[in-house]
Amino acid sequence: MREYTPDTITDAVLEQMGQTPDPRLKEIMAAAVKHLHAFAREVKLTPAEWLLGIEFLTRVGHACSPVRQEFILLSDTLGLSTLVNTLHDSTAIEEATHTSLLGPFYRENAPELANGDNIAKNDPAEEIQLSGRVTDVEGRPLRNAQVTIWQTSSGGAYDIQLDPSEPNFRGVFHTDDSGRYLARTVRPLGYYIPMDGPVGEMVQAQRRHGKRPAHIHFLISAPGYRELVTALYLAGDEHLDDDVVFGAAANLVVHERRDDLESPGAPSIRFDFRLSRASDADMQTGRVGADPAQIAREAVLTARA
Repeated sequence: MREYTPDTITDAVLEQMGQTPDPRLKEIMAAAVKHLHAFAREVKLTPAEWLLGIEFLTRVGHACSPVRQEFILLSDTLGLSTLVNTLHDSTAIEEATHTSLLGPFYRENAPELANGDNIAKNDPAEEIQLSGRVTDVEGRPLRNAQVTIWQTSSGGAYDIQLDPSEPNFRGVFHTDDSGRYLARTVRPLGYYIPMDGPVGEMVQAQRRHGKRPAHIHFLISAPGYRELVTALYLAGDEHLDDDVVFGAAANLVVHERRDDLESPGAPSIRFDFRLSRASDADMQTGRVGADPAQIAREAVLTARA
C-alpha cells in the first residue's frame, strides 16, 4: 500500500486525476493542486490554520446573495480579478481602450435610456455630463453601440446597497450615427468596499484602508467587436495609486472640464472609447465579474440539475 508523505502526496493526487477526459479541466486542476500543495509546504500550514481558512471561505459563501457577491470582492481585493483581466487583455488582436474591473455591483437589467438622459434619480448633487464617441481602433464611429453606465451616488453608495428593488445611478445608452454617446449624472464619490463581511475583516487585519477611488463604470459592445469592460477614474482622488481592488489605471483617469460647447460652464467629462475587432478568443465572456443575482440563479439551477 502506498505511503503518503509531504513529498509524495502531490504526485499521488495528480496520478489519480490523470484520466480526466476534459483536457482544459485536467490542466487547470493539475496546476491548482501543484500550487496549493506547494503553498501548504512553503508556509508549513497547520491543521488549525487550515480550518481557519475553511471557515473563512465558508463565511464568504454565506455572505453571497442576489445583491452581494463576496467571492468576487475577495478576488478583487487579492488582485486576482486584475490578473485574470490582464491575461484576457493579452488575447486581443488590436490595442483598444484599456479595460478595468466589472466589480461586484454590476446589474444585468439596467434601464434603457435616451441619449442625454440622467441616470441619477433624486440625488441633489451638481449634475455633470458624460460624452464622447465609440469607435474602432482606426477612429471610425460605431453606430448603435450599446453603452452601459453605472456608478455610486454622490454619497458613495450603489443602488444595490441603498435599495436593491429600485435601479438607480445606472442606465443603458446607444450611440448615434457618429458613434456619440451622451449621459447626465452626478459626480460619484470614492468609497469603502463592504467592510461588514469576511473580506472586509481580512482587509482590516492586513491594515489596508479598503477604499476605492471615485470612478464610473462602462460596459460597451457592438456586433463584431470585442466587448469592453472599463471605468473612468476621477483625477485628484487620493486613492488612485492604492486602489484596494487594483483597478485604477493612469490612462483611464479623466479631468472635469467646463468648456463643453453643449453645456458651457457646466462640469463635463469627455472620453472616447476604442473597441478592438472580435476574435475567436472572444467567444467566451471576458467579464471578470457578474450580476450577483445572475450568479445566485445559476447556482440554484446547477444545484437542481
